[in-house]
Amino acid sequence: MKILEGGITAATGFSANGIACGLKKRKKDLALVVSEQPCSFAGAFTTNLVKAAPVSWDQDLVKNQKTVKAILINSGNANACTGDQGIRDTHSMASLAAASLTSVDIPTTEREVLVCSTGIIGLPLPMEKVEKGIAKIAKDLKADREAAQKAAQAICTTDTFTKEVAVELMIGDKPVRIGGMAKGSGMIHPNMATMLSFITTDASLSKESLQALLGESVIDSYNMISVDGDTSTNDTVLVLANAMSGSPQLDEQSPDWESFKEAFLFVHTALAKAIVRDGEGAGKFIEVTVTGALDKASAQALARSVVSSSLVKAAFFGSDANWGRILCAMGYSGAEFDPAKVSLSFKSEKGSIEVLSGGQPVGFDEKRAKTILLEREVEVHAKVGEGNGSGTAWGCDLSYEYVRINGDYRS
Repeated sequence: MKILEGGITAATGFSANGIACGLKKRKKDLALVVSEQPCSFAGAFTTNLVKAAPVSWDQDLVKNQKTVKAILINSGNANACTGDQGIRDTHSMASLAAASLTSVDIPTTEREVLVCSTGIIGLPLPMEKVEKGIAKIAKDLKADREAAQKAAQAICTTDTFTKEVAVELMIGDKPVRIGGMAKGSGMIHPNMATMLSFITTDASLSKESLQALLGESVIDSYNMISVDGDTSTNDTVLVLANAMSGSPQLDEQSPDWESFKEAFLFVHTALAKAIVRDGEGAGKFIEVTVTGALDKASAQALARSVVSSSLVKAAFFGSDANWGRILCAMGYSGAEFDPAKVSLSFKSEKGSIEVLSGGQPVGFDEKRAKTILLEREVEVHAKVGEGNGSGTAWGCDLSYEYVRINGDYRS
């Protein structure tokens, strides 16, 4: 696998654009991703019972539609909790996008257009602005690096940087690419969060294989991150595969399946970690690895519980080696383990330090611990027993800036 400089247009046959249509005051707020050929596709969605209208639209397409050709995304307005009007507006967005694409010689039906929205909850979309934007955006679709960047910019809300990734690997004797972009910095919690993530590939996969692969990948990537404990109404991950690389069709019996699976997971994990690094007001990126658990699920539950703890996050904000908060968070994770066997240590570029060994506190140099924890990226290692289960979760600290950003989000 080779890491490329690229994003959503890296794979053959995909083009994109991002423009400002007036949903946000100054920045781009409408993105379109299009494939030359129909795509098999897959989706994963928020676990929140309250779901935005576009989520329901996309879920229906994933369940009932065989192929799609495009994804239309707006930022600045979530089109969530907007009642019947929100449903009508989502339908209109798909219909308008299909018409706009057809007018530029990319014949598309409305049920070939996935729709996503992100932003403020509870406000109807200003559809007159959206309509004008959709009419414009398809006229300047490109497959180059700049087009990918424009699309990545247009899906952002409180993000401080765009999140893109692209890789290439060989399937048979054909180069295959996977590219992606994501947005998210707040309302991020295990089991998906306000995050949108879009992946394109020119590999050939059936819809069933792609959905199964995405389901596995989500468990080890987006479901292992936490910024603030909130799960959004709009969380969506969509994957499109157009088979334009000319490579053999992939499934679990293919000789290159594991290589593709590894690259696919790499893309999702890279985007998930980028979301955490951009956590609202975050100063630290925290990686928690649990080993020795009864099984993988237990290890992941323990790691998620630590990165999701507000008290743990606050301790990291203060660079305080308050390991008791970590053990406490593990204790209410729901996973079985023996506290008397737990060992904990911190690690950063400044070194590592053990603070708990076999359930017993270790006398440690507080000044050295502070030096280690002052670094921007910090690892927590927890060994909980003699089992074979391991898991890693990613999170960030909780700062004053997070409160400031979310205290006046609507303004």
